[in-house]
Amino acid sequence: MKKKDEIRLESIKAAHKAVKPKSARVEDYLEVISELVEMKGYATTLDVSRYLNVSAPSVTKMLHRLDEGGFLNYEKYQGVKLTSKGKNVADTIRQKHSTLLEFFEILGIEHETANQDAEGIEHHLNPKTIRQLRKFITHLKSNQKFLESFKSL
Repeated sequence: MKKKDEIRLESIKAAHKAVKPKSARVEDYLEVISELVEMKGYATTLDVSRYLNVSAPSVTKMLHRLDEGGFLNYEKYQGVKLTSKGKNVADTIRQKHSTLLEFFEILGIEHETANQDAEGIEHHLNPKTIRQLRKFITHLKSNQKFLESFKSL
């Protein structure tokens, strides 16, 4: 029988195999581009660079990759437009973020901290986990007495 520490190490190892840091970076780019387009009507390399705190050449390189992957349409010196594939990924991340943010705020975590924590883990959760969390939030919100009781703790 494995000790708790060994089980935990195996769990960490499995999680790191499942997590694809490049995909999280792709999601960050698509999320920022989507937000910029929604806010301003377009997204530029410089905008993305500023929001992600990376160099403009790094953004250009990633935009080419995302263009090749079918996530967006990119032309030098023009705004960036997400394809339906890119919009779908951005929407999924936005929904994950929203679910996590709402959950953390129900727990009484202040908005700024909740937002940072949601951003930190949104890329690493299985869609099944998010679905169950969404169900749990819906259930909690339908039970106002429980919520009030929890908030008074």
